[in-house]
Order: sequence, then C-alpha cells, then structure tokens
Amino acid sequence: MLVFAKENLVILAVPKTGTTAISAALAPRAAMVLRGPSSMKHAHMRRYHRFLRPFVENSIGHAPEIMAIVREPVDWLGSWYRYRSRAALHGHENSTANISFDAFVLEYCKGKPAPFATVGSQSKFVRRNDGEIGVDHLFRYEAQDEIAAFLEKRLNTRLDLAQKNVSPRMALTLSADVAARLREKHKDEFDIWQRAQS
Repeated sequence: MLVFAKENLVILAVPKTGTTAISAALAPRAAMVLRGPSSMKHAHMRRYHRFLRPFVENSIGHAPEIMAIVREPVDWLGSWYRYRSRAALHGHENSTANISFDAFVLEYCKGKPAPFATVGSQSKFVRRNDGEIGVDHLFRYEAQDEIAAFLEKRLNTRLDLAQKNVSPRMALTLSADVAARLREKHKDEFDIWQRAQS
C-alpha cells in the first residue's frame, strides 16, 4: 500500500494485479509505504478503513482518494494458480504443482477451499464493511495505459514499470462447465471487474 500525502492518494495493493511493480516504481515518492507483512502490504478496504484511515487522515488533514486495480477473474485465478505452482512451493499445502487448473478453480468455488485455493476475493478487497465499494478510482488490470496515465498525471511523474513478482508462464484453459460454475458462485468477482475503468 502506498500513501501520497501531497497528491491526496492512497493505492491499495490488491494481490496479483501488478501493484508490486507500481510500488517499486513509486515508493521513493510516497509519504508512506507498507511493504510487509502481507496483511499490511495487502491491506484491504475494510482493514484500511478500520485501522489505517484514522492515522492517514489525521496525518494529512483530510480523507485522501483511494485507488485500486482488479483483474479479470479467470486471469486473476490463473495468476494465483501459476504463482503457486513454482518449485519453491512443491510439497507445501499451498502448492498447485500436481493440481489441474479446473480442480484449482472448483476448489476456489467451495465455501471453505483447501489452502492451495484460498486466495481471497477482489470484490471483498475493495468493499467497506457495509458492502459498498470504498475505492474512488477502480481500474482494470488490463488497462495498463489508463493506469499509467492516471498515475503520471496525478503524481506529476513519468511511470516506468518493470515487471515484478511474475508468475511462471504456462498455458491455461478452463473447461466450460467449470467456468460456468465460477460465474455462478462468484458473480460478484465478475461484477466488480465490469464496474472498473477499462
């Protein structure tokens, strides 16, 4: 998470949406950078609202605008699946090395998924406790040009993003019946992506 006091902006770091690269590029300009642990780096809207907002608002004297990025849900899950297939996780309960992408997504659709498919929710990440979206500027991950243009204008800087924390490359396909189940069980994930700026 990044806080820009003068520019009146907080960037929430939704996992697997390229925010590590944004943080690497913009951290030197930020008034506050939360790098870790994960619960701080990836503080969701509810955690920000409850714990961090009072400190930020008292420090800069007003409520800053909030930005976040969300990714097309199948692509987002694919990134998690590939990330958890890396050799460093082999033998760990989070590893997807010996699991098909269909099996991973089906597990994600369960009420209490196994650890390897416990990856959270983009929709819940950007919502306050009352269920309302708490983000002022919500972008699609796929709209990299728009994200860069917004940040360059808002922060009055040139943004040069180098890829960071990249998942291993592999071709993934999701069967039609599993894709349909995902849309049925996680309609809110697709809805939040549709509402984001493209």
